[in-house]
Parts: sequence; structure tokens; C-alpha cells
Amino acid sequence: MKKRVIVAMSGGVDSSVAALLLKEQGYDVVGVTMRLWSSEDDSKPKNNKRCCSVEDVEDARKVCDILGINHYHLNFENEFQKYVVDYFVNSYIEGKTPHPCLACNDKIKFDFLFKRAQNLGSDLIATGHYARIKKEYDEYKLYKGLDQNKDQSYVLFTLKQKELKNLLLPVGEYKKEKIRNLAHEYNLPIADKPDSQEICFIPDGNYRQFIIERTNPKPGKILDINGNFLGNHEGIQSFTIGQRRKLGIDNNSAKPYFVLKISKSDNNVYVGPHEYLFQTNFNAVNINIQSKKLNLSDFDAYVKIRYKAKLFKAKIKLHTDNTADIEFEDPQRAITPGQAVVFYSVESKGEEVIGGGIIDSVNSNFNAIKI
Repeated sequence: MKKRVIVAMSGGVDSSVAALLLKEQGYDVVGVTMRLWSSEDDSKPKNNKRCCSVEDVEDARKVCDILGINHYHLNFENEFQKYVVDYFVNSYIEGKTPHPCLACNDKIKFDFLFKRAQNLGSDLIATGHYARIKKEYDEYKLYKGLDQNKDQSYVLFTLKQKELKNLLLPVGEYKKEKIRNLAHEYNLPIADKPDSQEICFIPDGNYRQFIIERTNPKPGKILDINGNFLGNHEGIQSFTIGQRRKLGIDNNSAKPYFVLKISKSDNNVYVGPHEYLFQTNFNAVNINIQSKKLNLSDFDAYVKIRYKAKLFKAKIKLHTDNTADIEFEDPQRAITPGQAVVFYSVESKGEEVIGGGIIDSVNSNFNAIKI
């Protein structure tokens, strides 16, 4: 009897080819498209630059018809609102810059979808992520995707052994070019469909307006690194670490100013010259270490602090409350609370994911308090 696998299909080329590859490997494949977000203009085409649209659902259904597999459209709007959209908005209210795809993967795909998959007769799910899972002895380990330019292991650090055991990532073994070629070879209608670029629930990319419409902005002050008043702001949710434009200040300095710190406690935004963006020490929360065999407390690792960032060497000190202190060997630019920090093993030369967490605070090297 064939093993059944539920493939999360967004209507894009990666998840479509994931379904194709698994069918070719002999699995009983079932396609599932999740309805996550709706809006007044949901039926209007958006040049295929976002997911969750009506046409994306139709694209996934067409692919399933061509492959000869069943397709289901499941509604996760309430869960998505609570665990992704509300989390996104609340993080900005706290002066942090979240990564909504992390929350979506952690709660929607690898929690709620796993549970629905069991109702459809499967313990296995698959996605179109560019990453690889390998079984080594009696544990499962997460590795970067073969295509380093498309690698998505950064957004999968929250996976635990149970999820790793029951998750298939077929496109992680291929380069993106090969995935598109396969889509053409099998005449899939999404072969040339552009990748989604924007936050799926903010298709116009104007996240500041999205947040303002859902909050009550509280005005505050913009100060320099010495606490000098430079201007007023209309709410800390309009700022992110490293921001240079639209600061709303008159800068008399010869150097441009950047956002260095966003303080929820006093509702102030601190700005200063570019060199102050470079920091070494920070704290992370919600730490997940994927291997339960690793008896780690203090260790060295390659560390990534943004989705497209490079890996840099750092020392990590884990604490029993699932927090960690991280110290880079060399200062890094714009370490941003709310973003993920992901640890990659030194032994694998940065290929294997050890785990990660969420950046909580940064120890600054200027006089304005801890970020």
C-alpha cells in the first residue's frame, strides 16, 4: 500500500513540483491549499506576486488535475489571524520587527496542517521549502537546501524531531532552475509563475499602513544617542532597526542618521550614525535545539540573523529557560529584535541547522540604554 502524503500547495511552482516529485517516487499524494487570508479585492489578480489569492487556489487545483491527484481547499483563516497577523501587528507595537513566515510555518503548516493531515489519512506532509532532512542514526537533522541561493532552512529552525520525522522536502535536493524545467517538462501551467515576494496578507507591501489601521498609534520622541531631542514620531510601529528614510527629523550632523533602538518602555526612538548599528552581543528567547542528543550549554556556531544574511561565527550560551546569550566574533549590522537567529553547526561548515530562537534584546555600545 502506498504511503499517503499531504502536500501544502500554494499554487506556486515549488509546491507544485514537490507534489510531482512525490508522485513520481510512488507516494499517494493529496494536494491541500490553505485559505489563510481574504480581503475585499481578493478576486482581483495581483500579478501573481502574492499567495492566498483565488487564482492561486485555481492554479493548485489545475496542477492536481494534471497530476491526477485529489485536491482540498482548507480554511485556516481564524488560526492565521490569531497566530500570524495578530502576532505581526503586536510585535510592531512592542517595537520589534517580526518575520511572519516563521509564525506561519510554526503554527499553521507544522501544527494545524499536521493535525488536518491525520484526518485525511496521513502522518506525512510535504512543502516546497528549499531545505533537506536527513536521518542520521535514530535522529532527523535539517540541512540547507542544495540551491544555496534559495535556501530556506532559516525559517524552519522551529521544527522538532516529531515534525522532522514526518516532513518531506523534495525540492530541497534540486536547484531552482531544475524545478522550473521539471514544471515545463510536465506542462504544468505555473512553470513560469513568479515567486511570491510580498507579505501574503499585505500584497501592496505597505505594512506600516496595515499596522496603523489595526492599532492606536502613540506619539513619542526621537532622540540621538546622547538623549538629545530631534523630533517627534507618531508611533514606534512605523520604525525598524537600520531604517534611514522617513525619520521625520532635521539632521544637522554631517552623517546620515539611522534607527538604532526602538524603546517600548519610554516610547522613544533612538537614532545615530551608521557605525552604531554594528553590535556584538544580544539575547534570544524561544530557543529550539533540534537534536535532543546534543548536550549543549556553551558552544560555537555559525549564526544567521536575517533571512538573506551571511553566516558569521559566534559563541552561544544556552540557559534553562529557553533563552540564550549570543556573542559574534565580529560586530554585525542591525541586529533586530523580533527577527530569528539561527545556529548552524561548525562541524558541517554551516550546512546543518542546530536550532535557533527569536532576537529579544541587543546590548548596545552607546549610552542610550539596552535595546
